[in-house]
Amino acid sequence: MPSAFNFNASPFDCLTQDQQRLVRDNLDVAYFRPGEVLLDVGAAPTHLFVIIKGHVTQFDGAEIVTVYGPDDCFDGRALVAGKSSSRFVAAEEVVAYELARQTVKDLIAANATFGALLFSDLGQKLSALGERRHQNELIALNTARVEQAFLRPVQIVDADTDIVSVVRVFHEKKTSNVLVRDNSTDPPRLGIFTATALHKAVLRGTPLDQMPVGSLANYQLITVQAQDQVGDALALLLRHAIHRVVVMDRGEVRGVLESLDVFAFLSNHSHLIGMQIDAAETLDELADAAGRITPMIGRMVRSGTRVPLVATMVRDLNARLFARTWALIAPPDLVAASCLFVMGSEGRGEQLLKTDQDNGLVWRDDYTPPDDLQAICDRFSAALASFGYPECPGRIMVNNPQWRMSAGDFARTVRRWLLMPEADSLMNLAIFLDAHAVAGDARLLEGVREGLMALATDNDATLARFAAAIDAFGSSDGWWNRVLELAGADAERLMNLKKEGIFPLVHGVRSLALAHRLREQSTVERIQALQAAGELSAATARELGEALRVFMGVRLEAGLMELDRGQPVSGVVDINALSTAERDLLKDALGVVRRFKAQLRHRFKLSAV
Repeated sequence: MPSAFNFNASPFDCLTQDQQRLVRDNLDVAYFRPGEVLLDVGAAPTHLFVIIKGHVTQFDGAEIVTVYGPDDCFDGRALVAGKSSSRFVAAEEVVAYELARQTVKDLIAANATFGALLFSDLGQKLSALGERRHQNELIALNTARVEQAFLRPVQIVDADTDIVSVVRVFHEKKTSNVLVRDNSTDPPRLGIFTATALHKAVLRGTPLDQMPVGSLANYQLITVQAQDQVGDALALLLRHAIHRVVVMDRGEVRGVLESLDVFAFLSNHSHLIGMQIDAAETLDELADAAGRITPMIGRMVRSGTRVPLVATMVRDLNARLFARTWALIAPPDLVAASCLFVMGSEGRGEQLLKTDQDNGLVWRDDYTPPDDLQAICDRFSAALASFGYPECPGRIMVNNPQWRMSAGDFARTVRRWLLMPEADSLMNLAIFLDAHAVAGDARLLEGVREGLMALATDNDATLARFAAAIDAFGSSDGWWNRVLELAGADAERLMNLKKEGIFPLVHGVRSLALAHRLREQSTVERIQALQAAGELSAATARELGEALRVFMGVRLEAGLMELDRGQPVSGVVDINALSTAERDLLKDALGVVRRFKAQLRHRFKLSAV
């Protein structure tokens, strides 16, 4: 009776101790020669196979669907349906566990998560894994240090400063408190004066320009250390029924931590970063805020926050960061007369970790840009690079004159991309279709976009050339067969998920959206609009959204692991580092893309392109 069964592999890692015992009591071990059929089309399976050694290839007709390796199991769906729809062949010598059908059925009845992970569709698998993640990986953010939270800058005034002057500080610095230094004591003491204390000042009846702030300051400061935990700071605020504490670091005042910021930090870090961006007066302050975005992403994802929600927050933060950077660099008249926009995954709201800059600029036809526009745009691109957003290798940035021009010139350029569909033009068009305004007059970008949609062609040949880019990076069909080759080097187990999965899905949806003249920008919104238009079935729309979610999640986790190791984000996924559950989801998601590409080839007649 086998005792080395791996219960850490999905879907068996969700079983209770009693359920694991049931598995052990009903296992057998089987051996298969290379080329031997384990399960054929139409056969009624009697066991669930769990591979110990070797690889098994799944065929749909003559086409390889996927390859299973050690710790992978199959075919749960056939076991439940009572009949196999695929053929499973030993690619080499295979040793596998066989788990009796009745045992599998008993486990499904007793454990809904096991059933969902074993034979359900991609969406149910995602839901099951998401619930487990929320339960098992929730990170207590209140163990973070105070210095990681948003600390408001301190404003210090002398005790003899009059109240009117203090109120001016409130107004100019957009604060509701100041620290008060009283030099009449030895050693000098620090107090705090808040907007609430203004009520007392008014009621005293003394002219406010003659009343020293020191007479109303509270010198019983409640302080915390920068290295203390945020949870301790929260307990202190509640215990003393106060709204703020002063943060100290090695005897010096570091800043002020307010209760609103503590609650926001514990529930939604993006709120704090957004506040810091909006309050920034220098590029250095923006760089500090930008540096907080990636750690926020890691905390949110690892605490169970859904990846699409994280992407939405990141899009908002990046837009605010870019807008504030542009406002600090560009003259006000240029900001007001133009529209700064982003494109690519940033434009679609699907970017998570920082990737190449993709941005452009359009201005009013009656506006003359400043003579030093090139220098302004160079400074902007350099600033973003210093924040961690690398320059685009294809120079799709505002510091490239080809991506900044008047509204009229941009409209003519976009029209040329559409009506003269050369390879570079079609790719530029694809990039521009994802444009999203982040600063200035958004109507300028919308005007160019509306002109494009009005001219959107019904020419099948043009649409086919545009859609043909789904195969720009080759075909992912049979990819698992290549990646799991026994003789393959480590590099052959690395996957560029953007090329294999994300791009064909995103561009395929984009192509259908162009054919229907849809204005939506995000892939998910386009999928929903295409379903409403009758272009996609409800099942296909659901599968595409779920596959995109899988790709984004797996790619994000791989990037976070690289950052944890001190490596740059490569965009490559190491298949060996994935869990069996992640590999299973990725196989399903790639299967969705494979079927979608077949649908697109038929829709746009790509075989003739």
